[in-house]
Amino acid sequence: MSSSEARSYHHVSIVLPAKNETGGLRLVVPALKRLYPDAQVLVVDDGSTDDTAEVCRSLGADVVSHPYSKGNGAAIKSGARAARGEILVFMDADGQHLPEDVGRLLARLEEGYDMVVGARGMESQAGAHRAAANGLYNMLASWMVEQRVEDLTSGFRAVKASLFRKFLYLLPNGFSYPTTITMSFFRAGYSIAYEPIKAPKRIGKSHIRLWRDGIRFFLIIFKIGTLYSPLKLFIPISLAFFLVGSGYYLYTYLEWSRFTNMSALLFITSILVFLIGLISEQISSLNYKDSDSA
Repeated sequence: MSSSEARSYHHVSIVLPAKNETGGLRLVVPALKRLYPDAQVLVVDDGSTDDTAEVCRSLGADVVSHPYSKGNGAAIKSGARAARGEILVFMDADGQHLPEDVGRLLARLEEGYDMVVGARGMESQAGAHRAAANGLYNMLASWMVEQRVEDLTSGFRAVKASLFRKFLYLLPNGFSYPTTITMSFFRAGYSIAYEPIKAPKRIGKSHIRLWRDGIRFFLIIFKIGTLYSPLKLFIPISLAFFLVGSGYYLYTYLEWSRFTNMSALLFITSILVFLIGLISEQISSLNYKDSDSA
């Protein structure tokens, strides 16, 4: 008997958002039921047009069905609301996340972390373009939260349910829930660990579109940055206006010994952007007024 089978996982809910993922679910659900028989396996059927719901029920999984497709993030939120466990594990239904890795994430969580994320290595990225994009996202997110973010977009994670539900109202309905919840946890001061994983090639066709969803991810990083760390964005912009204004003033002074209206406008803009950043920073702190409540 394996160590995962010997342990009790009655306090764990494993949530799998799914849209037309019957092929992957036929393999993933039985493996989860075998490895973690005490855990709740909950599949959120996001408006599938195939027999996803029927297949999962026949395999012994609990099923929550959306009447129409609302998005991956919406499925995650539905799963978090319906889950019974004190610990939530989110994983893809397409075979990219290995059921045997769930136990590793849960073991790290027991070390005192609030969330453990399965971090993919370079060999697990879907092409060089995806690896480069994820590397850029990780660097930007690390700069904003002042912590090392190893895999910002990984949807494979184990997290304390009570903490995760505090941020449901912030999660988008699309594919970027991992970005939002990761940066939210860091900014709120919760502890996050990364567990290296290998992600096999997915079963079936991907629902992600590189350019469309890549731009969305990029915008969401800045959206969350302005929501949680406004000064990280406003100070560089303010500084840029100040430096341009200083350079232009130096040029006009040396050429014509004048202080022009353009220099004044750039300096004023720099001050206004900085002050807006300060106000935004104070407003953003309101997101945490209830973060320690039971």
